[in-house]
Amino acid sequence: MSRQAVDEGGTVTAPETGPDASPQTDVDISVLNLVTNDEARFFKQQVSILEEFGISCTTVSVPEDRVVDGDIRGRSIVQYLEFLPRAIGASFGDYDLVHANYGLTAPAAVLQPNLPVVVSLWGSDLFGRYGPVSKLCARLADDVVVMSDGMAAELGTEAHVIPHGIDLDRFQPTDQREAQADLGWDNGRNHVLFPYARGKSVKNAPLAERVVEAARDRLDGPVELHFVTGVPHRRMSVYMNAADALLLTSDREGSPNSVKEAMACNLPVVSTDVGDVRERLRGVHHSFVAQDDAELVDCLVSVLDADRESNGRAVVAEIRIERMAERLLRVYREVLDE
Repeated sequence: MSRQAVDEGGTVTAPETGPDASPQTDVDISVLNLVTNDEARFFKQQVSILEEFGISCTTVSVPEDRVVDGDIRGRSIVQYLEFLPRAIGASFGDYDLVHANYGLTAPAAVLQPNLPVVVSLWGSDLFGRYGPVSKLCARLADDVVVMSDGMAAELGTEAHVIPHGIDLDRFQPTDQREAQADLGWDNGRNHVLFPYARGKSVKNAPLAERVVEAARDRLDGPVELHFVTGVPHRRMSVYMNAADALLLTSDREGSPNSVKEAMACNLPVVSTDVGDVRERLRGVHHSFVAQDDAELVDCLVSVLDADRESNGRAVVAEIRIERMAERLLRVYREVLDE
């Protein structure tokens, strides 16, 4: 099937901009970005679009994940302690403000003595183990950005709700059979996309496997679950267009980009009730938020059995990446004006 692209806006959850927001050449703002992982695709996308809007961006990141006996163990307190003087030292450079991306970079931002501070929280930094650190730093910052209304409520202080934007030129509907042929997928099967690694515990891959196994028992045709991670971002749209459904079984999220990217490709979504997924899917045909495991199965069976297209692209158009950049620019200007 060919998924049809629709470009219509809707209600926004952050300061309104015009539907045709475009780069501004008169911007003269220099930002020092602090981030845990400067290779995170949504962060790279954010920097790229801000630079198109004329904002000068420099990034200081936490040292890379530790690898122990071939296993990735994540960053340790030692790496964050190494990051702290580097970030504070960088703040003596010629910048207008520091933008801490992810809560664990925020202590360095609020401890530096030179620049106004914007803190962006992504989800796990607020709801996870280190949530108290994020909340404290948010209160010390000049302004705060969160991904969803639920995060704003959890934070308990004033914040701008600005979800990560989606590149609608990169993520758009294409012919499903052509995408499946590109990936070597059997077009006689139902294909369920799980866009994370099995080992990331917060994504709850075992639940996804149980849901798909139960769905197989109720459907006539075969159902294949695809764990997709580590592929170039430009290729993810191929997977989105080849699949019949995106399955999200996370225990917690902020504003998952995978859901918004699926919507941009008109791929139906079945998800646990996490982050802003319920809000994002409001008004989207044949996509569901489930309250428990049994409902996840029912919803996935409904999606795969009906073989209907979604209208997600029309709904997600309100958070195109250009609008995100315009909203962040407004936050920067407000902080600098203060």
